Amino acid sequence: MSGAFSVWAPHASTLEVEDLDGEGGPRLVRLERGDDGRWTSDHVPVGRYWIVLDGERFPDPAARAQPEGFDGPSDGAHPPAFPWTDRTWSGVELGDAVLYELHVGTFSTEGTFDGVIAHLDHLVDLGIDAVELMPVHTFPGDRGWGYDGVLLGAPHPAYGGPAGLRRLVDACHHRGIGVILDVVYNHLGPLGNHLARFGPFFDEHRHTPWGPAVNLDGPGRDGVRRFIVDDAVRWVDEYHLDGLRLDAVHAFEDRSAVHLVEELATAARAVGTARGRRTWVIAESDLNDPKVVRPVDAGGWGADAAWSDDFHHALHAALTGERDRYLADFGTVGALGATLTNVFVHDGSYSAFRQRRHGRPVGGVDRHRFIGYTQNHDQVGNRALGERMVDLVGTDRARVAAALLLTAPFVPMLFQGEEWAASAPFLYFTSYPDEALGRAVRDGRRAEHAATVDPERVPDPQAASTFVRSRLDWTEATHGDHAAILGWYRSLVHLRRVEPDLRRGGEHDTAVLIDEDARWLRMRRGRVLVAANLGERTACVPDDGADMVWLVSRPGIVHHEGCWSLPPWSVVIAASP
Repeated sequence: MSGAFSVWAPHASTLEVEDLDGEGGPRLVRLERGDDGRWTSDHVPVGRYWIVLDGERFPDPAARAQPEGFDGPSDGAHPPAFPWTDRTWSGVELGDAVLYELHVGTFSTEGTFDGVIAHLDHLVDLGIDAVELMPVHTFPGDRGWGYDGVLLGAPHPAYGGPAGLRRLVDACHHRGIGVILDVVYNHLGPLGNHLARFGPFFDEHRHTPWGPAVNLDGPGRDGVRRFIVDDAVRWVDEYHLDGLRLDAVHAFEDRSAVHLVEELATAARAVGTARGRRTWVIAESDLNDPKVVRPVDAGGWGADAAWSDDFHHALHAALTGERDRYLADFGTVGALGATLTNVFVHDGSYSAFRQRRHGRPVGGVDRHRFIGYTQNHDQVGNRALGERMVDLVGTDRARVAAALLLTAPFVPMLFQGEEWAASAPFLYFTSYPDEALGRAVRDGRRAEHAATVDPERVPDPQAASTFVRSRLDWTEATHGDHAAILGWYRSLVHLRRVEPDLRRGGEHDTAVLIDEDARWLRMRRGRVLVAANLGERTACVPDDGADMVWLVSRPGIVHHEGCWSLPPWSVVIAASP
């Protein structure tokens, strides 16, 4: 390919760049089409510009910056060389890490990348190894989750744009914290999505919950895949990211010999290796299939890890008693025990919710290849009222949940504010400038939850107050029950860090014993024993020789005659001599 500036647009008859800030004022520069549908020019915009496709203006689909938002001109200005201070940073081991998911807009009062930096010392004190940012690419409006982005390579201007993200990553690395970015390649948002005008980006014959599937294996797919992989590589290369979290890979319609996950992960890791640092690719997958995380040479897709919803569902159902929708398959202590040893509840067994068999066994796949959590943006924010675990079950059960998460064989991930039982809900919020779309989102949200909640109680996603209510109140963390819960989380994270047996993820490194009638669970992790009472009556749990107490979740836990006597909804972490 010749030329220093290029746009893949095989659907275009003519393609020009309208350079708004060039010498002598705005001017049109015609691009030349190559055989593969890529248009090129030696002229590189140095400021604001539009792509003019068949006479119509569009932002550049591969824009690095969108200072005026999703519907404004792109910006080609090269920022001053960023003064990175992370030259010796090599990353952290995923298997040893504790992750922390956050939403930039609600994590701080400022709602910016710099606002996150102001609270990094809190994460260091907590013992966090890497933050996972919800999507930050440019989406319509100022407020949103980011999963409706339309310009995938441009950091959201309301968060601080490219310079702000670089400052955040550098500040994290300075404090020993890695940065993972949630990226969305399975769909685009409903407003400002112009990719179909440029090329065969979508397959109208196959559909996902968000609309037509991205074209990953049909005619023209090579250009689509290159667009996606190039975007992923730029995030890792230009922003020094430690990893990417791929949204909903089960929605990738890809029957290619080389799956997109493999192609993307290979390219992203190559960039990280060239920089001398580890690079993770983590998949969100609903497949319950270990092929997602198996190495390529073993027939897998080669992701480093995958989110594990089964652990969340099993624990959530056991603690709350909820059984609606997908939780219908969970709720027993046995189901929770199965996730701790086998990762999946459904590993080829029948799912009543799906009305079919689902999944397959993980076998000897290391449990560190799965991310565990008791809360995340989906499981909190997709509730009608955005309630957190502590809102649903109280502090005693929330302490049990935290203990099981941070002693489990998975890589644990916390959700912002979870560690101090934040009172702020995490609601679904948007700020679409299109009023009709905003009404449709509000009405759809209320209809979705009409069976369980009075529709009038469901907050309007478009209302600014819905966003404001979701913002963390950092003053809570220093007093009362919030401070006590924070102390509990700090102790658990510290214990995981100093006790090697809690960081082992082999197939045989976790043994679980349950009593379904008495509703207790005992998990053995090397010399560490975790005994939890998930019922309403006092339970006696055999100590299995572990009588050296490390942590107890509440008063009244007593050890006698080879047994731990646990009050309702309590947990003890002990060890063998």
